[in-house]
Amino acid sequence: MQDWIKTTNIYEVNLRQYTKEGTINAFASHLPRLKDMGVETLWFMPITPIAQKNKKGSMGSYYACSDYTSVADEFGTLSDFKNLVEKAHEMGFKVILDWVANHTGWDHWWTVEHPDWYEKDEQTGDFKKASGMDDIIELDFKNPALRKAMIDAMKFWVTETDIDGFRCDLAFWVELDFWVEAKPELEKLKPLFWLGEIDPVDNPDYMQVFDAAYTWKWMHKTEQFYKRQTSFHELLQVLEQYQNIPGLKAWFTTNHDENSWNGTEYEKYGELAKTLAVFSCTWPGIPLIYNGQELPNEKRLEFFEKDVIEWKEEYRLHSFYQKLFALKRSDALATDASLEIAAADSNLELLVFSRGRNNETVKVALNFSGHERMVGASSGLIPYFSDERSMVAEQTTLAPFGFAIWVSQP
Repeated sequence: MQDWIKTTNIYEVNLRQYTKEGTINAFASHLPRLKDMGVETLWFMPITPIAQKNKKGSMGSYYACSDYTSVADEFGTLSDFKNLVEKAHEMGFKVILDWVANHTGWDHWWTVEHPDWYEKDEQTGDFKKASGMDDIIELDFKNPALRKAMIDAMKFWVTETDIDGFRCDLAFWVELDFWVEAKPELEKLKPLFWLGEIDPVDNPDYMQVFDAAYTWKWMHKTEQFYKRQTSFHELLQVLEQYQNIPGLKAWFTTNHDENSWNGTEYEKYGELAKTLAVFSCTWPGIPLIYNGQELPNEKRLEFFEKDVIEWKEEYRLHSFYQKLFALKRSDALATDASLEIAAADSNLELLVFSRGRNNETVKVALNFSGHERMVGASSGLIPYFSDERSMVAEQTTLAPFGFAIWVSQP
């Protein structure tokens, strides 16, 4: 694993909804703002052409591909994307691309030229629909020719556009041995970042391939907790499960699926949303945010229709994420930094922990309760989110669902 992966953050880009134009070139104007905010890795949802047969809505799903080695007209051209990656690299960003290996749309050109690359429905004799989604059909990874073609298609994006890795959609739906075969073949071209849409608690074997993986259980459990459907003790048990599994964990509160289908982070977490963002940036792992969280975005974005993010002149959480991402780059929050849990109190619903490395320390207090909580400050540390940095009280009052961070004195 490359060193930059261990300290990065990830910002998911939904091109269709990002701008009125919905194009690669229109998005490029936002790069300076995202650079200022401290974003390091840009993850683009699929930019490949979208299948028209059996498509959903008027525009279809990004995840129903009709050609793995082209760019959809609605987004622009291959040249546009190459230029964007080049510009992003010049500015210090890394770029990863969403890769949908498990399935294609119904009119992918492979369905005509290579129908044997697909699984078949035993009852209809037609292509097999993906589970619960009738606009996509399953590929057959037992077929060696299909596996080679898939790897070649992935190579295309590395050689042609110089991307830095892949976010692999529904990676656990694809046989593990394909990923084991694909990764070394692709890394003959360059070292890559492999982010898997898997939960390592359920699929720990996949972590032999993927550098980082989703934390679905934590994401769901925190929503259940905020809605009083589970206990803080059970929340802590989930954290313990993740600590016992290798690989980096990507912590998040929303993404394209969650926002569209299950609600905004404020529908799910209410007042706890910002505290969970602090957790994502300070607990061991990688923070992952979805475009618009810096506003914050408080609407569900349509998935199969045009529904532009309602950008405003003021990005109210820009400086909030800017400070969190800057803190994430400190030695104290490095992958190999120590983790010491000072309090994990199920009665008070309070989590207090410290991270440290090379004489740098970060202390974090997270109040998961709807009541004020008192937390003792640590000698020699100063408040990170306070303007009165020289003033350190012996006790800090955490607001309901609030947080506090202290850091070593410079």
